Amino acid sequence: MTFERFKFKPEIQAALDDIGFVTPTPVQEKLIPVVLSGRDVVGESKTGSGKTHTFLLPIFEQLDPQKNEVQAIITAPSRELATQIYQASQQVAKFFDDEVRVVNYVGGTDKQRQLDKLKLAQPHIVIGTPGRIEDMIQSGELLVHKTKTFVVDEADMTLDMGFLDTVDRIAGRLGQEVQILVFSATIPQKLQPFLKKYLHQPLMEKIKTETVIADTIDNWLISTKGRDKNQEILAILKTMQPYLAMIFANTKTRADELHHFLVANGLKVAKIHGDMPPRERKRIMNQVKNLDYQYIVATDLAARGIDIEGVSHVINDAIPQDLSFFVHRVGRTGRNGLSGIAITLYQPSDDSDIRELEKMGIRFVPKVLKNGQIEDTYDRDRRANREKTKEKLDTEMLGLVKKKKKKIKPGYKKKIQWAVNEKRRKENRAKRRAQGRAERKAKKQTF
Repeated sequence: MTFERFKFKPEIQAALDDIGFVTPTPVQEKLIPVVLSGRDVVGESKTGSGKTHTFLLPIFEQLDPQKNEVQAIITAPSRELATQIYQASQQVAKFFDDEVRVVNYVGGTDKQRQLDKLKLAQPHIVIGTPGRIEDMIQSGELLVHKTKTFVVDEADMTLDMGFLDTVDRIAGRLGQEVQILVFSATIPQKLQPFLKKYLHQPLMEKIKTETVIADTIDNWLISTKGRDKNQEILAILKTMQPYLAMIFANTKTRADELHHFLVANGLKVAKIHGDMPPRERKRIMNQVKNLDYQYIVATDLAARGIDIEGVSHVINDAIPQDLSFFVHRVGRTGRNGLSGIAITLYQPSDDSDIRELEKMGIRFVPKVLKNGQIEDTYDRDRRANREKTKEKLDTEMLGLVKKKKKKIKPGYKKKIQWAVNEKRRKENRAKRRAQGRAERKAKKQTF
């Protein structure tokens, strides 16, 4: 099927043709008709699944540019996410003959200038971070009481970052008939009170996917046991020669350290994390999009929803502390049908986290960097798997054997040895008795 089945306005179809969108993604195919019907929606779908256009296209379809009023509000938990939605909306708005006023209200921008513009005309679509949008409403200049659609994008991240109370207050300013759309990669339990408070009989839809990460991504696992991680990452980058690589660190301190090391070794590397001033982050993002950098070191701020075009490789300096971010990190590559490679560095202490990721349906291919090449290597579980084929001792015997191996007094060792031998003798006697009973029973049956 194609987008033509939705029978959008000619302007929207022209925008889709220009962007190159032909076939809707599963979340778009399932939810666009529901959003167009006016029903409240809670859409749960993985990152990179096309959630943004699932709500943007219906908003533009129902928009009336002749009205001088706010018709849709979209909140996002970070400046970068809001800016990405804003840019996506501009791609559609430019095809309308009548001006469609779209604004992006985020921190780090000129608030007074935005307020002055509101005195001239109201925007049709408001996009931004919850705090700045609330400020504009409280000023009395942004009039939202006629808003038809309210979108909460990346709701789980909004909750994690402590912005849900602000979103709650914005929702409280809207009319009773407003359509509310909540989109997220996950729907945590703590989000339920908000959903019950504002949404009326919503469609709760979880878009299932065959794989947790895209089929276009090769997901590799490389052990750093006994090796310097900085040197390992440098060697991987020089070996792979990526078109554009994102390297994720768990902390800002680690991101700073890794960035400094790579720059000192002659690589042109960008850095993105939460301590950077908004204008600096915006400048870096623009440079990244212009391909001024081949490498980006980032914290998880950049993992959620930011679509940097052309990322060929993702490297996880470490497994994220919040395992749900693993999918968001890896999802920065392999987008729009292009192939990508995700590499995760790990140590033996990470084994339990890797197993948890595997339970989520994520599959790893073990690799090793050897002689300047990435090669296949043994699975990290090969020893454990081999042990499973051996005869298993029962719990009591295993405990006795382990005690025997400890460094203890010689006299106690003899007692342990005697206990082990005694247990074996008893088991052998029990087996012989059972065998004897079976033989006698067989003789009786023959007579």
